[in-house]
Amino acid sequence: MNNSVTVENKLVDLKAILPEKRILMGPGPSNVSARVLAASAMATIGHLDPAFLALMEEIKTGLRYAFQTKNTLTFPVSAPGSAGMETCFTNLVEKGDKVIVAHNGVFGKRMCENVERLGGELVEVAFAWGEAVEPAKVEQALTAHPDAKILAFVHAETSTGVLSDAAALCALAAKHDCLSLVDTVTSLGGVPVNVDAWGADAVYSGTQKCLSSMPGISPVSFSSKAAAVIKARKTPVASWFLDLSLVMNYWEAGAGGARVYHHTAPVNAMYGLYESLRSLQEEGLTAAHARHAHMHIGLTAGLKALGLTLPVAAQIRLPQLNVVSIPEGIKDTDIRRYLLKNFNLEIGAGLGPYAGKTWRIGLMGNSATRENVTLCLAALGDALNTHGFKCDTGKALSAALTALKYSETNE
Repeated sequence: MNNSVTVENKLVDLKAILPEKRILMGPGPSNVSARVLAASAMATIGHLDPAFLALMEEIKTGLRYAFQTKNTLTFPVSAPGSAGMETCFTNLVEKGDKVIVAHNGVFGKRMCENVERLGGELVEVAFAWGEAVEPAKVEQALTAHPDAKILAFVHAETSTGVLSDAAALCALAAKHDCLSLVDTVTSLGGVPVNVDAWGADAVYSGTQKCLSSMPGISPVSFSSKAAAVIKARKTPVASWFLDLSLVMNYWEAGAGGARVYHHTAPVNAMYGLYESLRSLQEEGLTAAHARHAHMHIGLTAGLKALGLTLPVAAQIRLPQLNVVSIPEGIKDTDIRRYLLKNFNLEIGAGLGPYAGKTWRIGLMGNSATRENVTLCLAALGDALNTHGFKCDTGKALSAALTALKYSETNE
């Protein structure tokens, strides 16, 4: 008896579906370099192969450099940034634990949902979209809730393009005998992330933004204090896959030197992550941060010359994620579709209260280049003029190049 399923349509060649190239200037992913793509295409080996185990150690070393930490418990979770978030929460939060979440956008609210799903007692400290998390208001909450176990916040809020003061917030958590839990998904590699200097206890990130590796992996790092809290849990971690007591038997050799199988790691994606970390080390963190800041200066000068406005105050703007107000009478999707069709250029839509009112233009990792700044301005100027918003593209390009030159001169 033949139980096979009849396929009416034969699958076509992948090249018939996918574009040859996109210029990725949205909120992520960013463009992956040729060397990272080449690394990920190397021959797959077993996830317990001695060569891969050696690579795992190198990856951990590279992540400690990126995070600026000596934390032993630093490794990549085999899943996207959202799983990094859940790894931190599910291992640290037990039912009834009081957790203060300071939020100013979509991704801070996701932290709140994690706390509630785990049966924790949530204390929200809310800030308006476009504002940074204010340490003084957070300290009021910490003082009012001396039994709080964790203070959680987003360092670089991807939905609003706002940077908060992680050093000050982590210091407040330590002052009030709280663990600090920090989202650095968009910040890692783009602006300073100094885990040890901050005194941060649990930090997670993603590979697809300023690290410019493939999506699907989430670097995390835990302080010795956080590790001790995890070991002292009274109840099992709710997630089997994300349970650090199990995962770390794979990522760290035990007393006998043997590692215990936990899951099949995404071997080729780890190759790519390693190469992106090597690229970051070669460029140097200071230089990488300066490049992102430099390109941001050029882009914002050009956007203003186009007649566009940026709703976030200059002192708290993320250089790698620029939120731009959509002009009156211009439809969000019309512009983004035009850019994609005519320039192979992707920019991001607004989220939440910003949906339909803003674009999010990313300058992340390998996408943070002079060529992309000028392409974005020229393409956006063309799109706006075509759709009825008159602007001077030449003036915008001139303003951007002048700002870039000035920035280089004054570095």
